[in-house]
Amino acid sequence: MKRISHNGIVPFISFFATSRSCSPIRAYSSYHSNKSISVKAKLNNFENVKCLDDAVSLFHQMVKMQPLPSVLVFCKLFKTMLNMKHYSAVISLFREIQKLGIPINGFILSIIINSYCLMHRADCGFSVLPIYLKNGIPFNVVTFNTLIRGIFAENKVKDAVELFKKLVREKICEPDKVMYAIVMNGLSKRGHTQKTFSLLRLMEQGNTKPDIYIYSIVIDALCKDGNLDDAVYLLNEMKQKGIPPDIVTYNSLIDGLCRLSQWEKVKILFSEMVNHNIYPNVRTFNIVIDGLCKEGKVEDAEEVMRHMIEKGVQPDIITYNVIMDGCCLRGELDRARRAFNFMIDRNIEPDIISYNILINGYCKEKKVVEAMQLFREVSEKGSKPDIFTYNTILQGLFEVGRIGDAKKIYSEMLSVGPIPDLYTHGTLLNGYFKYGLFEEAMSIFNKLERKSENANIEFYNVVINGLCKNGEVNKAHAIFEKLSSMGLLPNVRTYNTMITAFCLQGLLDETKHMLRKMEGNGCFPNNVTYNIIVQGFLRCNKISEMTTFMKGMAGRGFSFDATTAELLVNVIRENPSVFDMIPELHTEKMK
Repeated sequence: MKRISHNGIVPFISFFATSRSCSPIRAYSSYHSNKSISVKAKLNNFENVKCLDDAVSLFHQMVKMQPLPSVLVFCKLFKTMLNMKHYSAVISLFREIQKLGIPINGFILSIIINSYCLMHRADCGFSVLPIYLKNGIPFNVVTFNTLIRGIFAENKVKDAVELFKKLVREKICEPDKVMYAIVMNGLSKRGHTQKTFSLLRLMEQGNTKPDIYIYSIVIDALCKDGNLDDAVYLLNEMKQKGIPPDIVTYNSLIDGLCRLSQWEKVKILFSEMVNHNIYPNVRTFNIVIDGLCKEGKVEDAEEVMRHMIEKGVQPDIITYNVIMDGCCLRGELDRARRAFNFMIDRNIEPDIISYNILINGYCKEKKVVEAMQLFREVSEKGSKPDIFTYNTILQGLFEVGRIGDAKKIYSEMLSVGPIPDLYTHGTLLNGYFKYGLFEEAMSIFNKLERKSENANIEFYNVVINGLCKNGEVNKAHAIFEKLSSMGLLPNVRTYNTMITAFCLQGLLDETKHMLRKMEGNGCFPNNVTYNIIVQGFLRCNKISEMTTFMKGMAGRGFSFDATTAELLVNVIRENPSVFDMIPELHTEKMK
């Protein structure tokens, strides 16, 4: 096959344009007449490839044809398989092509790299680069765009940035707008707003100038960071350069303003958009409705929804989900259910998020019967409960003491549902400990601990707290002492749990030791810590030591909670001299 000549880096788009100009009739005109018409028909229309078996079968027919189909046909087949998400199969068939010595091109190699990246194996994608060199195919910008996108997808931000810098520094590849967009998107979505902004300034100085899409990425990052002033400044700078904002830019700014409850400025932006013949779309309205609902302004949100319908913009499932969530946050479940039913009446099929919002709302109000009805309805409607659905319903069942039903749901989850996560097991353990099912809780914990590579401190907090509440302080302390060897650092909640247990048992020396250990490990006590300790010393009538802790408490700006105040009043009632031992309190009373 004649190889396409290259001068330096061949833009992918020009190659793709060349491939499209090739007529299928001319490409297959020399096929032997004994080849079946059905195979030729499939080669001309890949829509007939409906599943992996179809694709593999067609591939094996293609490699037996004389002459072989064009490499572009193999590209189209692989692209079809890629769109069907059969990434490993693409790679497997590519290896067969290599063994058979079928010619390859840059496009097919880009598909292979993309397949690896979509499997979150960007490292394997790099192994394709030597194939370019071996076949005399130059690297192009698409090759590296795919790799950088894949590295970001694996959250390896540093590696992605290093590759980008290497490409620029060693002039391996001239970054295009797509590459800048990939890097800036990758940085901004992981909170590196300043680096995103710096890259924009670098881009402005180079040959590839930023367009509206690039500016919108930076403005969105600034808005999500709450830097509205910088975002507006950049918007005005962009306008001065003759780059008009689009609906995406305005949506980012409106989202930022809604997060800061700057509703008057939102109205101004709406007017500005319309004046520039840019009309709000469903996303624009959803942003405003979501912002209002998060502030509990459901009536205002519903008014905005009526307004969008009047303007010919139809609400989508996100609109209704946001309204339902706002109603649930206010405990207005009947109103949320009406929105749910109205959505169905408008021929919008609820998704799993819709069900999760309502189920969570019912569980929060302890209306578990209604939550369970919805939970069963999910499967009946052909959808499938996800991990959030199961975790929510488990939490709700334990909250009202329906232990048997919770066990059934957990068993169902193990057999047909999603794989339980740490939150699931934390909910289960917390429920078992709460209702005194100590042996069952420990049985589950022991099984989980054997494969605890993903366990975090919050999971162990549940176990330590459950043990302490069930009077097993020594076992809780033993687990606490093991945490550091597992690479887990106790947090303030862990220490407070142990301090509470020691105080309730009158183990004040252990309490003081735990406090010293806490501070020594850089975990500073909070208001709860001091209240627990003061209560412990009050109960044991250790007034002088309690006074010392109270002074430290006041020095850190902490105050008594209701339980501590009640205990202190009772102690003073029985022994008024205690009042004079607490100068801070005495001074406050005298004012």
